[in-house]
Amino acid sequence: MAFSLMKSLNQQSTKSLSTALRLQSPTKSFICVQSLLYSTKRVKKEETLAADEITPPPPSSYYDVPTSEISRPISEILKELNKKVPDSLIRVRTEANGFSFKHVPWHIVNRIMNLHAPEWSGEVRSIVYSADGKYVTVTYRVTIYGTDAELYRESTGTTSVDDVGFGDPVQKAEAMAFRRACARFGLGLHLYHEEL
Repeated sequence: MAFSLMKSLNQQSTKSLSTALRLQSPTKSFICVQSLLYSTKRVKKEETLAADEITPPPPSSYYDVPTSEISRPISEILKELNKKVPDSLIRVRTEANGFSFKHVPWHIVNRIMNLHAPEWSGEVRSIVYSADGKYVTVTYRVTIYGTDAELYRESTGTTSVDDVGFGDPVQKAEAMAFRRACARFGLGLHLYHEEL
């Protein structure tokens, strides 16, 4: 009964509702509006719950995630990672001392890892500041998983805490360590042998 009454109240036009509220005192109007808003929310919630009960759940196959063909032997993953990175993905960075070098940005390395070794994982192993507090070194481990084994490589990245470029020093050191750890699998390794 209350449910159908509230539903009919919700269907009234705004004009007739505001006219009815003007006839009451301001306090009663406020209480009526609050009560109506609360009841409207409750009715909508009850209607949503009722609709959920009617909708059948999706079949169990809906929740299955295809995993076949994702895992491959380590040798196949390493073969893909050792391929030369296209020139369009390589950037040149010039340090404050004028030294320039080619590199693949960390976010592109991340995408390449997702493509060729989709079940890889990475973790920061340590963050160490130098004794004088001027440098920070991050050790990063990258692990790739194949159908026959798992393999990991670690590397470090060091940056000055006074570096005024984009990001904080720990982020920069971590990105450097991540790229270097991936290079130990062969990803972008050719860049360490090329000159500008």
